[in-house]
Amino acid sequence: MAGVAGPVRAGPVGTGSVSTGRRQPGRGTAATRQPAVILPVAQVAVDVSLPHLDRPFEYLVPEALAQAAVPGCRVRVRFAGRLTSGFLLRRTAESEHQGRLGYLERVVSPEPVLTPEIAGLARAVADRYGGTLADVLRLAIPPRHAAAEAAAPGPEQPDPEQPAHAPSTLVRPAPALEGPAPAPAAPAPAAPAPAAPVRAADARAPGPWSRYPAGPSFLAALASGRSPRAVWSALPGASWPTEIALAVAAVASAGRGAVVVVPDARDLDRVDSALTAVLGPAAHVILSASLGPAERYRRWLSAARGQVAVVAGTRSSMFAPVRDLGLVVLWDEGDDLLAEPRAPYPHAREVLALRAHRAGAGALIAGFARTAEAAQLVTAGWARPLTAERATVRRWAPAVTAAGDDSELARDEAARSARLPSLALRTAREALSRGPVLFQVPRRGYLAAVACERCHAPTRCRCGGPAQLAGARAVPRCAWCGSVVSPACLHCGHSGLRALVTGATRTAEELGRAFPAVPVRTSGGSRVITQVPSSPAVVVATPGAEPSADGGYAAAVLLDGWALLGRPSLRAAEETLRRWMNAAALVRPGPDGGGVVVVAEASLPPVQALIRWDPVTFAERELAERRTLRFPPAARMASLSGPHGAVRALLDTVELPPGAEVLGPVPAGGADQGAVGAHPGDEASPDGDLVRFLVRAPRSGGIALAAALRAGQAARTAKKEPGAVRLELDPAELI
Repeated sequence: MAGVAGPVRAGPVGTGSVSTGRRQPGRGTAATRQPAVILPVAQVAVDVSLPHLDRPFEYLVPEALAQAAVPGCRVRVRFAGRLTSGFLLRRTAESEHQGRLGYLERVVSPEPVLTPEIAGLARAVADRYGGTLADVLRLAIPPRHAAAEAAAPGPEQPDPEQPAHAPSTLVRPAPALEGPAPAPAAPAPAAPAPAAPVRAADARAPGPWSRYPAGPSFLAALASGRSPRAVWSALPGASWPTEIALAVAAVASAGRGAVVVVPDARDLDRVDSALTAVLGPAAHVILSASLGPAERYRRWLSAARGQVAVVAGTRSSMFAPVRDLGLVVLWDEGDDLLAEPRAPYPHAREVLALRAHRAGAGALIAGFARTAEAAQLVTAGWARPLTAERATVRRWAPAVTAAGDDSELARDEAARSARLPSLALRTAREALSRGPVLFQVPRRGYLAAVACERCHAPTRCRCGGPAQLAGARAVPRCAWCGSVVSPACLHCGHSGLRALVTGATRTAEELGRAFPAVPVRTSGGSRVITQVPSSPAVVVATPGAEPSADGGYAAAVLLDGWALLGRPSLRAAEETLRRWMNAAALVRPGPDGGGVVVVAEASLPPVQALIRWDPVTFAERELAERRTLRFPPAARMASLSGPHGAVRALLDTVELPPGAEVLGPVPAGGADQGAVGAHPGDEASPDGDLVRFLVRAPRSGGIALAAALRAGQAARTAKKEPGAVRLELDPAELI
């Protein structure tokens, strides 16, 4: 594993120093440098994403950099003739390479930003998703901000002779999640205590956790230093941030750290407030995209240096370098915001489960709804269910009615086809006397799709994209390319248009006419409202943008269920139930507190699960169907998309694990980037066609499948074969 650099020649000791980004005078050249006396060989993870170069490379440590070159620090090395960044993984006394080694060029900073635990986790994530360590480290470690790093006191410099700073887990592939749990890693060196430590004697009562039969015992296990793992189906209402904070307080009372990951900034604000109320104002840090680079890096460093033991944030916080990790928490685990859009496309749920597994930490995978992946964790015995009894669920859940059930059809024959049936209007009118009413609309905008008024043929652009209207007097424009679309029908020539898919803006306009005496507020897109008062109002929101209401909503109406359930997606029913439950959870509890009307066919499984407030049975049923169809999470699935020749050549060269099968190809876009399966940055073949293959393997062969496909990618990049092939393991969308 040799570094690609010049040969070492004997000479006097160099006078190099820690680099601040500029070449240091008197640093010395390869002819004047000599290797360090102690542990002179450094293994470096070079920041290169090519699969055939995904391994550590060895360099010599100059004596002038011997103290600064600590495991985990950022370095600069000569790689293929260019100055390249990297992380120093470990230092050894001897080289595994028989030839001559190049020297480290610089130590960017002696700060050990790559901890042994995160290095091992990053390697495991790369292996699980068929990616490279360099890609995962870009997700795990934020860019350096020198001013923020220098503003706070740095950590004590590690001794390069200390074995604890050079564990083999920095470079050794991690075990699979399917295998037996490893022993907990050795504790990190002693760190400063949090500013507001939570002592066991100060541990609070279970509070809202007492509503769950296993809730108090879960907190007790965390407080005693154990590592329970649970899939939590939260009761509706606004108490979930407090419950998460109490779980974090329990693990903090045992002297251990916690990582809390939520989908978006609104959920993060709620968790931040709850953690502040329970732990105190200085016991945790928040990591989010809204912070500037300097502030984000400063907070990240406070966790890496052990100055705080609790980190809460959005998706990227799943790699937060918390010391002595005792608990990982993931809220709303089915939200698509938790899936990383950058290679190797890991999901926060899988990363946190893998991290808890490797670190011997507790885990709390939570949400109002439940995915098939979470049900798989329970079925496999990796986690235990944490649910409330049915009597408690009935007390806290709102009353849900389907607009298309038999009793309503007998009263209103148009209830099956009307977008706003009489039940929805009656419920909203009655509830407005008690407070605000929420209307959930799946689509943004005014009219998301239009059709010919006479023959009902969809109006489309020349590129094939659907035409949409941005306002009542706006001209039709293509939703894909933005071009103006002629309203003249290609089939009958009529120029009149009718709505096919109504957006939130048009819905708010219609409701304003239906309820002229109350204000109408819209939340969605770039204008998201976080809170509304308890006074009567109509609130129209898209999924995920529903504001909280003081005291809860008096009622909620879930419109256009067909638009959610009819999506061409394996997860359409699961995602629809999650969005419905998240909105219904904002309604006042109990049969007398508030009502929810869902405009959908009452016999559909997601509707029945919402009416009963039973996400567990729905998830178990979904998992059983996936197992029958051999879809994830019952099996592992890899998606390969790119030019047909390139993907076919890759599949012809790899040795797939036993039981694997290749499905496809199917079209994956091309010039039409709006087609299903197309990804930004996909490289089209000469004839403009992109294809997609799926490779399915048994769950036990998932790691072998990822390794085989990564080896195929490595062979292609080593030979510089044309055509980019995109590899995704267990993609969120299979259809």
